Amino acid sequence: MNTKDPKLTALQFNEYINNHDIEGLSRLMTEDHTFIDRKGEVDKGKESMTKGWIEFFENFPYYKNTFNRVESRGNVVILFGYAYWSDKNKYDPAIWTARIENDLVAEWRIYEDTVENRKRFKIT
Repeated sequence: MNTKDPKLTALQFNEYINNHDIEGLSRLMTEDHTFIDRKGEVDKGKESMTKGWIEFFENFPYYKNTFNRVESRGNVVILFGYAYWSDKNKYDPAIWTARIENDLVAEWRIYEDTVENRKRFKIT
């Protein structure tokens, strides 16, 4: 049961991503947290994903997400925007989903921003 708006939890999680705040990310993950990348590869478990974020931020020290649109559909939050990797890759469009359970992020998933995915999420 979520006591606050799931969008707030998803946006807080992303703020921790943008600040490369490992402790904050860890606090907002469920124990069985699942991360799914654009290729559909899955990393499961809070401990594993905490290590994964540490490695990710070491490899991509300037990484940040910017959202242009945020929608909540029940306990799933859909975020539309782009990732910033570096000065060479400033604008990488993507779609994220966050499944929120008990005010924690149970799943964080990234999708390619494609026509098919826009239809899937009913984005016009």
